[in-house]
Amino acid sequence: MLFNSLTFIVFFVIVLGLHYMPFSWRIKKSNLLIASYLFYAAWNPPFVLILWISTVVDWYVAKAIFLEKRISKRRLLLALSICVNLGFLGFFKYGNFLMENWIWLMNQFGIKWVAANWSIVLPVGISFYTFQTMAYSLDIYLKRAKPASSFLDFALFVTFFPQLVAGPIVRPTQLIPQFLKPHVASLKQLSWGISLMILGIFQKVVIADGLLAPSSDMIFDAEKSVSFLDAWLGTLAFSGQIFSDFAGYSTTAIGVALTLGFSLPDNFRFPYAAIGFSDFWRRWHISLSAWLRDYLYIPLGGNRKGNIRTYANLMVTMLLGGLWHGASWTFVIWGGLHGLYLAGERLLTALYGTKKFVQTWTFRLGAALFTYFLVNITWVFFRAQDFPTAWRMIKSMFGFAPDDAGTPLPTLYVVQVVTTIVLLVGAHWYMRDISIEKAASKIPNWLLVFMLALMTFLIIITQGSGDAFIYFQF
Repeated sequence: MLFNSLTFIVFFVIVLGLHYMPFSWRIKKSNLLIASYLFYAAWNPPFVLILWISTVVDWYVAKAIFLEKRISKRRLLLALSICVNLGFLGFFKYGNFLMENWIWLMNQFGIKWVAANWSIVLPVGISFYTFQTMAYSLDIYLKRAKPASSFLDFALFVTFFPQLVAGPIVRPTQLIPQFLKPHVASLKQLSWGISLMILGIFQKVVIADGLLAPSSDMIFDAEKSVSFLDAWLGTLAFSGQIFSDFAGYSTTAIGVALTLGFSLPDNFRFPYAAIGFSDFWRRWHISLSAWLRDYLYIPLGGNRKGNIRTYANLMVTMLLGGLWHGASWTFVIWGGLHGLYLAGERLLTALYGTKKFVQTWTFRLGAALFTYFLVNITWVFFRAQDFPTAWRMIKSMFGFAPDDAGTPLPTLYVVQVVTTIVLLVGAHWYMRDISIEKAASKIPNWLLVFMLALMTFLIIITQGSGDAFIYFQF
């Protein structure tokens, strides 16, 4: 079920109505749990079984970990939770990928390996809810939290429909305590939640799908090389599309939760105004970068075991972060580039971080532009379907396009991309150090209502195709 669909609007109105009926809190939570299963089952009902199995396993395993005193038994129980969750993720998401690479490896040794046709349907959002439920077992094991007192609360934590399929990846300590007592939205929360929903769907439908996706698709789907200008315009279009699409989902999810009286953490803080890559990952997909930091980078040793080990930890974390996004070597390259960027930034900071020129506005502006430039290089590997496409794009972007390179983008698309990206990056810089709430509080109510009405109108008239959110595939 897509946020940008009439079906969801009907579903949301029914859920909201039931939530504000004079039922007991337990019945309201049960309604939300049933609604969450229905929301997920709208894609493929059998995959609800995976949610059930993960929920039951982690519920009992975490309770056993909490009660167990023997470290060896605790580790064994944690391994059970991790194996079940990563087992599902590995089978459904990486099964074909592993098989293809095994066949390639065998062929290198002259062994003709023929595998049976194996078509695996990827459960939508499996990477998100797998990380979320694993965080519960890990937090209990690390003694950062206690088990939930109610199975209903835990099941709702795993399946809470606003953020179930594309985040934010919520920690148990962020959401489970909110289920302990009745939550309903105040009038202010309700109006702000609906405003965020309008903003998020506007980002998805109008900006991502309407203004930028056609240019991005035309360039990356081209069968031959494109010109220097078209390659950059297509890549910039995708940079705006991926942000508007994913941030649009997160904003909508936060808004939906808020209308029900619940708070979800921010997932984006204007990343295209980042100065350096540490700053970028504090602003982009915040819930994932924080998860990787707390459950992978720091357990590996973080920056506590010398420079070489720190750089290795950064690379491992980002390579696995890239693989988390998709079962393809292009995603591994995407993660590897970010790992190199972070390692390089750390090295340069150690050498020049205390110099006075680093604090000047000219240096910071230049560093921000260079960060955005390098981010766009990585987006090529994120968007390209294969390495030949990515390599053609990279060559064109660095001025090595062949003489017969195409120029497929019509003038209208060029204007759309340039205007949209300039406004988008400009908005990120204007909002760099403030929140949407603070910015909205400075706008007169009549103007805010007009802006929301205009966004709603543009959503309605945009002739979109009802595309799924990009991150649903992860």
